[in-house]
Amino acid sequence: MAQAPKPDVADIKRRMDAALDAFKKELAGLRTGRASASMLDPVTVEVYGARMPLNQVASVSVPEPRLITVTVWDKANVKATEKAIREAGLGLNPAADGTTIRVPLPELNQERRKELSKVAHKYAEQARIAVRNIRRDGMEACKKAEKDKTITEDEHKKIGEQIQTATDDHVKKIDDALAQKDKEIMQV
Repeated sequence: MAQAPKPDVADIKRRMDAALDAFKKELAGLRTGRASASMLDPVTVEVYGARMPLNQVASVSVPEPRLITVTVWDKANVKATEKAIREAGLGLNPAADGTTIRVPLPELNQERRKELSKVAHKYAEQARIAVRNIRRDGMEACKKAEKDKTITEDEHKKIGEQIQTATDDHVKKIDDALAQKDKEIMQV
C-alpha cells in the first residue's frame, strides 16, 4: 500500500483562495443600484444541449447607469438567453429586441435590498462551507500521513495549526467582503 504524501499547506491555501475568489465573483454579480456587466456573470444559458456562461453566448455592455444590454451572437439563442437572465434570481426583467436583450434595472426598494442581503449571506455561507471542507480534507490528509509514518506527531500538529490559521484568515476575508457588500446594498 502506498504511503500518504505529506500534506501541502500551500496547495490547501491555494484552494481556499480559489473559494474566496469564487465568492467575490458571486458578490460582484449582486447589484447595488448601478448597472455593471459583472452582474450577469452568474447567469448560465442552456444552449446547444449544454449550460454555458452568458459571456460565451453574448456580449454584455452597460450603455446607461440603469441599463444593461446583452447582444446575443446566435439569433437562435435569444429566447434561451432571455429566459436564463429572468430565472437567475437577480430580480431582472429582460426584454428581447432582435438579437439584443435590454435589461433595465428597477429602482432598489428596501424589500429588494433585504432580499439581496440574504442572497449575499447565502453566498458567504457557501464560501465558508467550501473553506471548511478544504480544511477537513487537509486535516484528514495530516492524520493519514501521520498514521502512515510519513510525518511525525509534531509535524502533524504544526501543519494542522497552519491549516487552521489559513482557514481562520479565509473565513475572516469572507466575512469582511460580506460586510462591505452588505453596506453597499443597504445604502439608501
